[in-house]
Amino acid sequence: MVDISVGSATLALSLVGIIALVAILVIAIKRNYAKKGAGELAEKYHDQTQASALAVRNKYPEVDVFNMSGTFFNVGLALALGLVVLAFGWTQYEKKVIIPDDALLIDEDIEMEPPRTAEPPPPPPPPPPPVIEEVPEELIEDEEQPEFVDQSIDEKTTVEAPVVVKRDAPPPPPPPPPPPPKEEEIFKVVEEMPRFPGCENLPTTDEKKKCADQKMLEFIYKNIKYPAIARENGIEGMVVVTFVVETDGSVTDARIVRDIGGQCGQEALRVTQLMNDQGIKWVPGKQRGRNVRVQFNLPVRFKLE
Repeated sequence: MVDISVGSATLALSLVGIIALVAILVIAIKRNYAKKGAGELAEKYHDQTQASALAVRNKYPEVDVFNMSGTFFNVGLALALGLVVLAFGWTQYEKKVIIPDDALLIDEDIEMEPPRTAEPPPPPPPPPPPVIEEVPEELIEDEEQPEFVDQSIDEKTTVEAPVVVKRDAPPPPPPPPPPPPKEEEIFKVVEEMPRFPGCENLPTTDEKKKCADQKMLEFIYKNIKYPAIARENGIEGMVVVTFVVETDGSVTDARIVRDIGGQCGQEALRVTQLMNDQGIKWVPGKQRGRNVRVQFNLPVRFKLE
């Protein structure tokens, strides 16, 4: 079996060549008929008559294009067969993804920040101590002596009971505000770490992890674009992006932990956030059989070819 594979560039050149060949053929035949003088043909056939009207469908037999119908048919058949072969041989090659060596190896000297969790707000500052101001002497007035009132009573004194004023009961205090929702803990290491999707049909966990790492690297280095400013300045190195894989497999809180400049960190962060834009859901991490939030550190290496 002959393997005929044609790339897009070859197919485009072949189509252009076929169109040019047909155009050259049409022009050549047209010029060939134009060379035959009309005056000579009129003098040659001025006294000849044909037996039927079908025989004189063309004025002169020498310029009858129907004489070349077989040739035109064979040429068209050959061109059609060539187009069919090219169409079946058209092959689109996938772009080769170059993954650097030790792409998932993180240098030991990089200090990873702990995952950020919601912290309670700080308590309000204590109120300032009261300021005691001295009252000026000119404002101090002599206190008047109270007038003495005799309040003694005897057996003839009539005592009236005080008037009791009924007051409405005070309203009950408002209920306390509900406690803030408890945010789930973010783990760094769990029994089953989160994995990039696409390898769940493999039998063992080690095979799933190896396949998932390969697919994640293919996604990263297929979509990443070397920043022009970094390429022009010869910037190479490793960028580290950290993010949290949620219990539903989505990626949140993506941020740059280590940057080498030249917009390389922003490009690595863009590719990381592209997972959510394309609807890619990770296999969430598990601890004691339940899905948990896990922090994942992703190294991205930039290397000039």
